[in-house]
Amino acid sequence: MDFDLKVIKEAQLKPIEDVAKSLNLLEDEFIPYGKMMGKVDLKTFNRLKDKENGKLVLVTAITPTPAGEGKTTMSIALADGMKRNGKNVMVALREPSLGPVLGMKGGATGGGRAQVMPRENINLHFTGDFHAITAAHNFLSAAIDNHLYFGNELDLDKDNIVWPRTLDVNDRSLRKITTISRKDHFIITAASEIMAILSLATDLNDLKERLSNILIGYNLAGKPVFAGALKVSDALALLLRDAINPNLVQTLENTPVFIHGGPFANIAHGCNSVVATKLALKLADYTITEAGFGAELGAEKFLNIKTRIIDENPDVIVLVATIRALKYHGFEDQGKTNLEALKEGLKNIERHAKNVKQYDIPYIIAINHFATDTKEEIDYLIAWAEKENHPISFVDSFLKGSVGAVDLANKVVELAEHKNNFKHLYNLEDDLYTKVKTIAVKMYGASDVTYSAEAKEKLDHLNESYSNLPICIAKTPLSLSNSVKKRGSIYPFKLAISDARVSRGAGFVVVLTRGIITMPGLPKVPNAEKLTINLDGTLNGKL
Repeated sequence: MDFDLKVIKEAQLKPIEDVAKSLNLLEDEFIPYGKMMGKVDLKTFNRLKDKENGKLVLVTAITPTPAGEGKTTMSIALADGMKRNGKNVMVALREPSLGPVLGMKGGATGGGRAQVMPRENINLHFTGDFHAITAAHNFLSAAIDNHLYFGNELDLDKDNIVWPRTLDVNDRSLRKITTISRKDHFIITAASEIMAILSLATDLNDLKERLSNILIGYNLAGKPVFAGALKVSDALALLLRDAINPNLVQTLENTPVFIHGGPFANIAHGCNSVVATKLALKLADYTITEAGFGAELGAEKFLNIKTRIIDENPDVIVLVATIRALKYHGFEDQGKTNLEALKEGLKNIERHAKNVKQYDIPYIIAINHFATDTKEEIDYLIAWAEKENHPISFVDSFLKGSVGAVDLANKVVELAEHKNNFKHLYNLEDDLYTKVKTIAVKMYGASDVTYSAEAKEKLDHLNESYSNLPICIAKTPLSLSNSVKKRGSIYPFKLAISDARVSRGAGFVVVLTRGIITMPGLPKVPNAEKLTINLDGTLNGKL
């Protein structure tokens, strides 16, 4: 039997109402969705508004590799380890998108003995949040076209409408379409501005205001037109009324988990929802959250976009890696010995550690330990960490559960008491060009930034009205350069920007690097082909 399935069958999960009670939620603050899932009503904030926030721990990683590094597994392991040590702890994660689940990488609920349950529900339709976001997004698209059909009182320029359509599956054939109204295109739901809005809104009223502020296009005079002009903002908020409430589930060891919001970190801001994080900080003494992909993407956006909204910064950053991934970045497949590849691959984690240090937050390197790691490799990595003064911990939670994360849990608790001198990477007063260059140079190691003529024209225009907004760079997660093939560390390059747009409702300006795609395609052999369903409704395969 598959090890993941084996440990799931052995787990003693609690009814979700009992998990809610463990958080001291009142009966009318919790909304059950069956036996194993539920939502927490945002009115809970009213009762807890004067309660002091707990500590916040951000989990990030090195540059991703095909085998994965296990950020979600590590987040769960750390929380379970802290719970084992008697700490009051919660996890706050993003919701999985069907794009990766059915496409290339599978689901996002951890692995082995460090999993969140019920994994099949979470990875598929869950509580319907993604569907609600997709419906709201596409209703706004329909409202735009309906306005054009019935006379176009707003004088919209149908060739300058910037609001696309969306779908939560990979479908490259929809990247460009032509409808009876106009030329259009689809993006994946995780890249939708409404996904970003739901994930950044602080309450229902803020959600409605952000929806109203969406830039849908320009009129024939070149003036911007916002969603509020269509008078459907309340209808959009109504579609998202339930989706804005955080989803409550549990780990295999009954640690409470919020899974809410799912923006991608390469083409959006890559963090779970603001309301889930803020609520977890009220309900627990320690909140473990993660940011997508490597530290130069998800963590950068968490630290420069999300922290400004939650008005909190992490007390500790956990930087996840595996020896296998480090050897991949050291080109083990090109004839190098294990130690030669490991030594070369350490340049990647060294770059990410340097990135993290720029924020003046205590950090620790967490190594997701595999049975294939040799003693020679482990000793070399520990010696390197000691020499370079990097705190480090090896975690065996995939096989051992919380027991395998006790060392990391102890070290994180200790680090959380250290003085924190957090500072943002850039000031909001900087213009957009300065912000982009700051991120490119300080996070990616670029020497400069270049712009296509179209990108420069758009950014010049955006700089006139939105220079005070933070920047969200859409970039390949597979490399610290422009190229998806440049694994390892820093290469001499100039960051190439091909497009720019404002996500006015979300509250940031997006710049897209050359080659970035907002509607992914399926691989030749998608993960969906490896999934089978049994007669009792259970699944086999990587979810």
